[in-house]
Amino acid sequence: MTERGRSAIHRSEREYRIGRSRMAWEAGGLVVDVDEVTSPIPHRVRGRVRLQTEGVCNFLTALDAAGHHHWGPIAPCARVEVEFEKPGLRWSGLAYMDANQGAEPIERAFHEWDWSRAEMADGSTAVIYDVRPRPSLGPDRIIAQRFAPDGSHSPFTAPARQPLPRSAWGIARTMRSDPGVPPRLTQSLEDGPFYARSVLSAGVLGEKVTAVHETLNVPRLVSWPVRLMLPWRMPRRG
Repeated sequence: MTERGRSAIHRSEREYRIGRSRMAWEAGGLVVDVDEVTSPIPHRVRGRVRLQTEGVCNFLTALDAAGHHHWGPIAPCARVEVEFEKPGLRWSGLAYMDANQGAEPIERAFHEWDWSRAEMADGSTAVIYDVRPRPSLGPDRIIAQRFAPDGSHSPFTAPARQPLPRSAWGIARTMRSDPGVPPRLTQSLEDGPFYARSVLSAGVLGEKVTAVHETLNVPRLVSWPVRLMLPWRMPRRG
């Protein structure tokens, strides 16, 4: 994740280039070629990710009452093939791709959110977006949608919020899981001062599922200590 200037960015209808890396829609799905250098300890990261989509989804919804921020999945039920030269690794499995967009800084609308996605027995994907806006901007917003492989979707009623253990950085987390099925942390994928991503076991729509879960704490994100830390993880280059 490198921040780059306008001269390093090129976009066409089917391709987006950022420095030496690119994303392009090709036959059968999305191809991502990565050629970057890690930070703060420099190591080359070079390889390819190929996302094979089963159906492209056109669902889009506002995350805030004012309609300044939107979210929608692009390929909620997909397969991925990963092949990297540096570091040397190769694997394949289930995949999911979505997008967020906003017309203002994130801290103007939100306090925090918990988000999760889970593969269901029929191959569909259940997503729960549990959004807590800033206290002065109204009630919580809950988005619960089930996405089929062909891109179709239908809403469902999200279960009650249940607590999760705090992250290593002390972030409070919750997940909406079926009654009698408390969510359980099985793997921590990313644990930072303002963001945590994990694999959980939980209950959704009467099924016991494995879910990918994230928590974002916006006050932590915009705090001065984190702002001073970010350039070390996200360097700026031309």
